[in-house]
Amino acid sequence: MPKLFINENKKVGKIHEEIYGHFAEHLGRCIYEGLYVGEDSPIPNVNGMRTDVVEALKELDIPVLRWPGGCFADEYHWKDGIGPKEDRKKMINTNWGDVLEDNSFGTHEFMELCSQLGCKTYINGNVGSGTVQEMAEWIEYMTFDGVSPLADLRRKNGREKPWRVDYFGVGNENWGCGGNMTPEYYANLYRRYQTFVKQYNADAPIYKICCGANVDDYHWTEKVMAAAHDHTEAKFHGHMDGISLHYYVHPGGWDNKGSATRFDEAEWFRTMYKAMFIEQLVEGHGRIMDIFDPERKIDLIVDEWGCWFDVEPGTNPGFLYQQNTMRDALVACISLNIFNKHCRRIKMANIAQVVNVLQAMVLTEGEKMLLTPTYYIFRMYKHHQNGQLLDSFAETTEIGTDDYKVPDISESVSMDEKGNIHITLGNLSITEEKDLEILFFAKKAEKARATILIGAMDSYNTFENPENIKEEEYHAFSIMENGTINVILPPCSVVHIEVEA
Repeated sequence: MPKLFINENKKVGKIHEEIYGHFAEHLGRCIYEGLYVGEDSPIPNVNGMRTDVVEALKELDIPVLRWPGGCFADEYHWKDGIGPKEDRKKMINTNWGDVLEDNSFGTHEFMELCSQLGCKTYINGNVGSGTVQEMAEWIEYMTFDGVSPLADLRRKNGREKPWRVDYFGVGNENWGCGGNMTPEYYANLYRRYQTFVKQYNADAPIYKICCGANVDDYHWTEKVMAAAHDHTEAKFHGHMDGISLHYYVHPGGWDNKGSATRFDEAEWFRTMYKAMFIEQLVEGHGRIMDIFDPERKIDLIVDEWGCWFDVEPGTNPGFLYQQNTMRDALVACISLNIFNKHCRRIKMANIAQVVNVLQAMVLTEGEKMLLTPTYYIFRMYKHHQNGQLLDSFAETTEIGTDDYKVPDISESVSMDEKGNIHITLGNLSITEEKDLEILFFAKKAEKARATILIGAMDSYNTFENPENIKEEEYHAFSIMENGTINVILPPCSVVHIEVEA
C-alpha cells in the first residue's frame, strides 16, 4: 500500500489566502448577466449584484477578486465607468466578441461587489492605451481622503470615504494584447507608471504588481527584472511587490484547444501532464527572480491560470464560454496543490474566470445558476487558506501514455490555526482505485471527517441536472490503532480529509 508521510511538526510556510483568488473580466457573460444584472432586473439582486451568484461565491471565502481584465484592462478608461449610468460612454469590446460595452459596471460597482463578497480588491491599470496621468488620477479617485479634484469627484458620485485598493497591477500581458512590447520597453514604462501609484494611506499600502511572463518566457522575466533593478536602491526591490505569471492548460495547443466535454483517455493524461507543468514554471521563473531578489521580497503572482478549451458549440467565440467537467476539477486539484507547496514563492493566484468564462466556478442561464466541479474543489480547498503548509511526501506511481506520464496521486497538507490538519488528495487515474496509508511524524489521529468529489472523467453539471457532481461526505477511510489513516481513493476523485487536533 502506498504511503503519504506527513511531518506535522515541520511547518514549511504560510499558504496565503490570496492563492485562492479569482478573476472577473469584461468578457462574455462574466460581468453582465453573471455577476451584475442591474438594479431593475427581475433576477434577485442587491444593488445590481446577482444575489444567488454572490451567495454561492461567499461560500468559497473568496479572498481577492481581480478586475477589469485581462486584455480588456489595457483598453479600459476608468472615467467612462463613473457617474450617472445614462451619461457613461459606450464602447465596443474589440477583444471579446465585438459587443457593446455600456460601462454600467465600473469602479463603484466593482467596489460594491467586493464589499458584498467580503474580499480584497485587485485592480489592473491601463498601460497599453492609457496615460500616466489617467492611472495616477484613478488611484487618487479611489484612495485619497483629502481635498482634491478627484476625491471631490468621487464624493460627487456618491462615495464619501475612499476605498481600499489592496493590489494594483501596472498593465496586463504587455508582451501581447497589452501593447506587444519588448521586456525592456515595458520595464521602463513600469518604472515610470508605478511611480505615480501613490500611497495615500500609510495604514493600507497598495501592493504593486509588475507584468510578468507568459508560460516559459524566461527571457521576459530576466530582462524585466534587470531593467527594474537597474540603478534602483535595494530597499525598493525593483519598484515592485510582485511579478505576474500567466499559464493556461489547453491539451491540443493554442490553435486546437479541444472540446471541454468530449475527449478520450489520451487527452485526459495530456491535460494532467500540462497541468503539472505549472510547477516547472514556478521554479524556473523563481530561479531568475532569485538572481535579482535573493531575499525574496518579490512574490510570484499567478493571476491567470486554468483550463482553456474550445467554446461550447453555438456560442459566441469571443465569449469563451465552456463547460466544466471532472477533468477541470482534477486540473484545479493539481494546480492548487502545487501552489500550496510553493507558498513561500507564490503570494496570490487568480483562476480564470469566476462566472461563465473559461474554468468558471458558476454558470448562469437567465435566472438559472449551477455550480461547477471546479467550484466544489475551491470549496473543499478553502480550508487551506492562511494555514501552515506541512512537510509531506507521497509514494506515487507513474501513469498515463508513453508521451504524457504523471504521478497517480496529487497532494498537499496544511494545519489551520486550531491545529486541525487538512489533507487534499487527487487520484488522477480514471480506472484504478488507490489505497493510501497516511502516516504522521508523531501525531496519532483520533478523529477525522472527509468529503469527496467524484464522477466520470467527462461528467458535468447541467441546468437540467445541476447536482450531477457535487461535494459529498465520504466514509471510505479508517483510523488505525496506531493513529495512521487508511483511505480509499476512487478513480477520478478528489478527497479532503480534516484530522482534528
